[in-house]
Amino acid sequence: QVQLVESGGGLVQAGGSLRLSCTVSGGTFSSYSMGWFRQAPGKEREFVAAIRWSGGSTYYADSVKGRFTISRDNAKNTIYLQMNSLKPEDTAVYYCAAKRFAAIAAMKNPADFSSWGQGTQVTVSS
Repeated sequence: QVQLVESGGGLVQAGGSLRLSCTVSGGTFSSYSMGWFRQAPGKEREFVAAIRWSGGSTYYADSVKGRFTISRDNAKNTIYLQMNSLKPEDTAVYYCAAKRFAAIAAMKNPADFSSWGQGTQVTVSS
């Protein structure tokens, strides 16, 4: 089972940018499709973005499409989430998750994942 460590969160004004990182250990990173999820206070954890293990295809929630970009660096066992044009409604704890050899379609339901990192807090002020 892989271990996941998220970092890069912080406090930013609306319209600003942040880049989150998620470093993975304990598995063959290149064989894992990776996803970002977020959970705001009092809300369910929701899908944000995913990147496939092979070929690098990506998928985004409608709420972040055009503003967020997911990427991966297999040499560093790390994925990133570049977040631009941040809005107050992006405020949440952000988590990454991994699934081996997964299709993008299998990356969208947080209930399908059992292993999570500690998350990183993103707060966007208006």
